[in-house]
Amino acid sequence: MRFLVQRVKRAKVLVEKELVAGIGQGLLVLVGLSNDDEKLTDADLKKIVQKVLYLRIFADKEGKLNFNVMDVSGEVLLVSQFTLYADCRKGRRPNFGQTMPGKKAKMYFQQVAKIFRDCYPKVKTGRFGEDMEVELVNWGPVTIMLDSSEIL
Repeated sequence: MRFLVQRVKRAKVLVEKELVAGIGQGLLVLVGLSNDDEKLTDADLKKIVQKVLYLRIFADKEGKLNFNVMDVSGEVLLVSQFTLYADCRKGRRPNFGQTMPGKKAKMYFQQVAKIFRDCYPKVKTGRFGEDMEVELVNWGPVTIMLDSSEIL
């Protein structure tokens, strides 16, 4: 599982020009799922989710990154993004062979979203499997890639 975590001033998701979800200050988290993620337990998922929620990437009064999203009462916007597992080592067309197939990925994405919400209520999601427009104002910019294989 991969999370691309971006600290944002605001972010929103639109599907066919319809606003699906929007947040103010907080985290936009792009979520990529691989075939290997089927092995993850609920305890593993909770540990990964907590890693995201407890990342100290919001500044204190001295400008030091000492606060997490919950400390600043920020919001979280989760967006599924299978392209985080693109393999671009050969040729010019990305290979998505590592990416978890759609139906299974939707179930896992919903499970991850539930664990996020169980840990912190200010969580919204995009629409799984849809062609989404994601707008954001990256703050800093601060962008961090987390991979479950490096966390567990």
